[in-house]
Amino acid sequence: MAELMGSRAYCCFRCQNLVAFHDDIVSKDFQATNGRAFLFSHAMNIILGPKEDRQLITGLHTVADVYCSDCGEELGWKYVKAYEETQKYKEGKCVLEKFKIVKGNG
Repeated sequence: MAELMGSRAYCCFRCQNLVAFHDDIVSKDFQATNGRAFLFSHAMNIILGPKEDRQLITGLHTVADVYCSDCGEELGWKYVKAYEETQKYKEGKCVLEKFKIVKGNG
């Protein structure tokens, strides 16, 4: 755990559970239903909901909603599959809504 100390982190806004590190941000230019969102290459302490096809701004994707593993708060979604070639880079990555996460210390 020593390697986690001092890392800039993001936590669930409700229970402060660590869910992602700043260094894993791929993009801050994502739009969710309720405002801005960040695309992370990796998220932790989350639970995946069922996979479903969803028509998003950038096209059809298979996604799974992600929830905090401690309190169950919905935080965003994970891209499981992108159907358009230009969107394949999103596969396996998580979008966390900005208003659902707070800065914390790793």
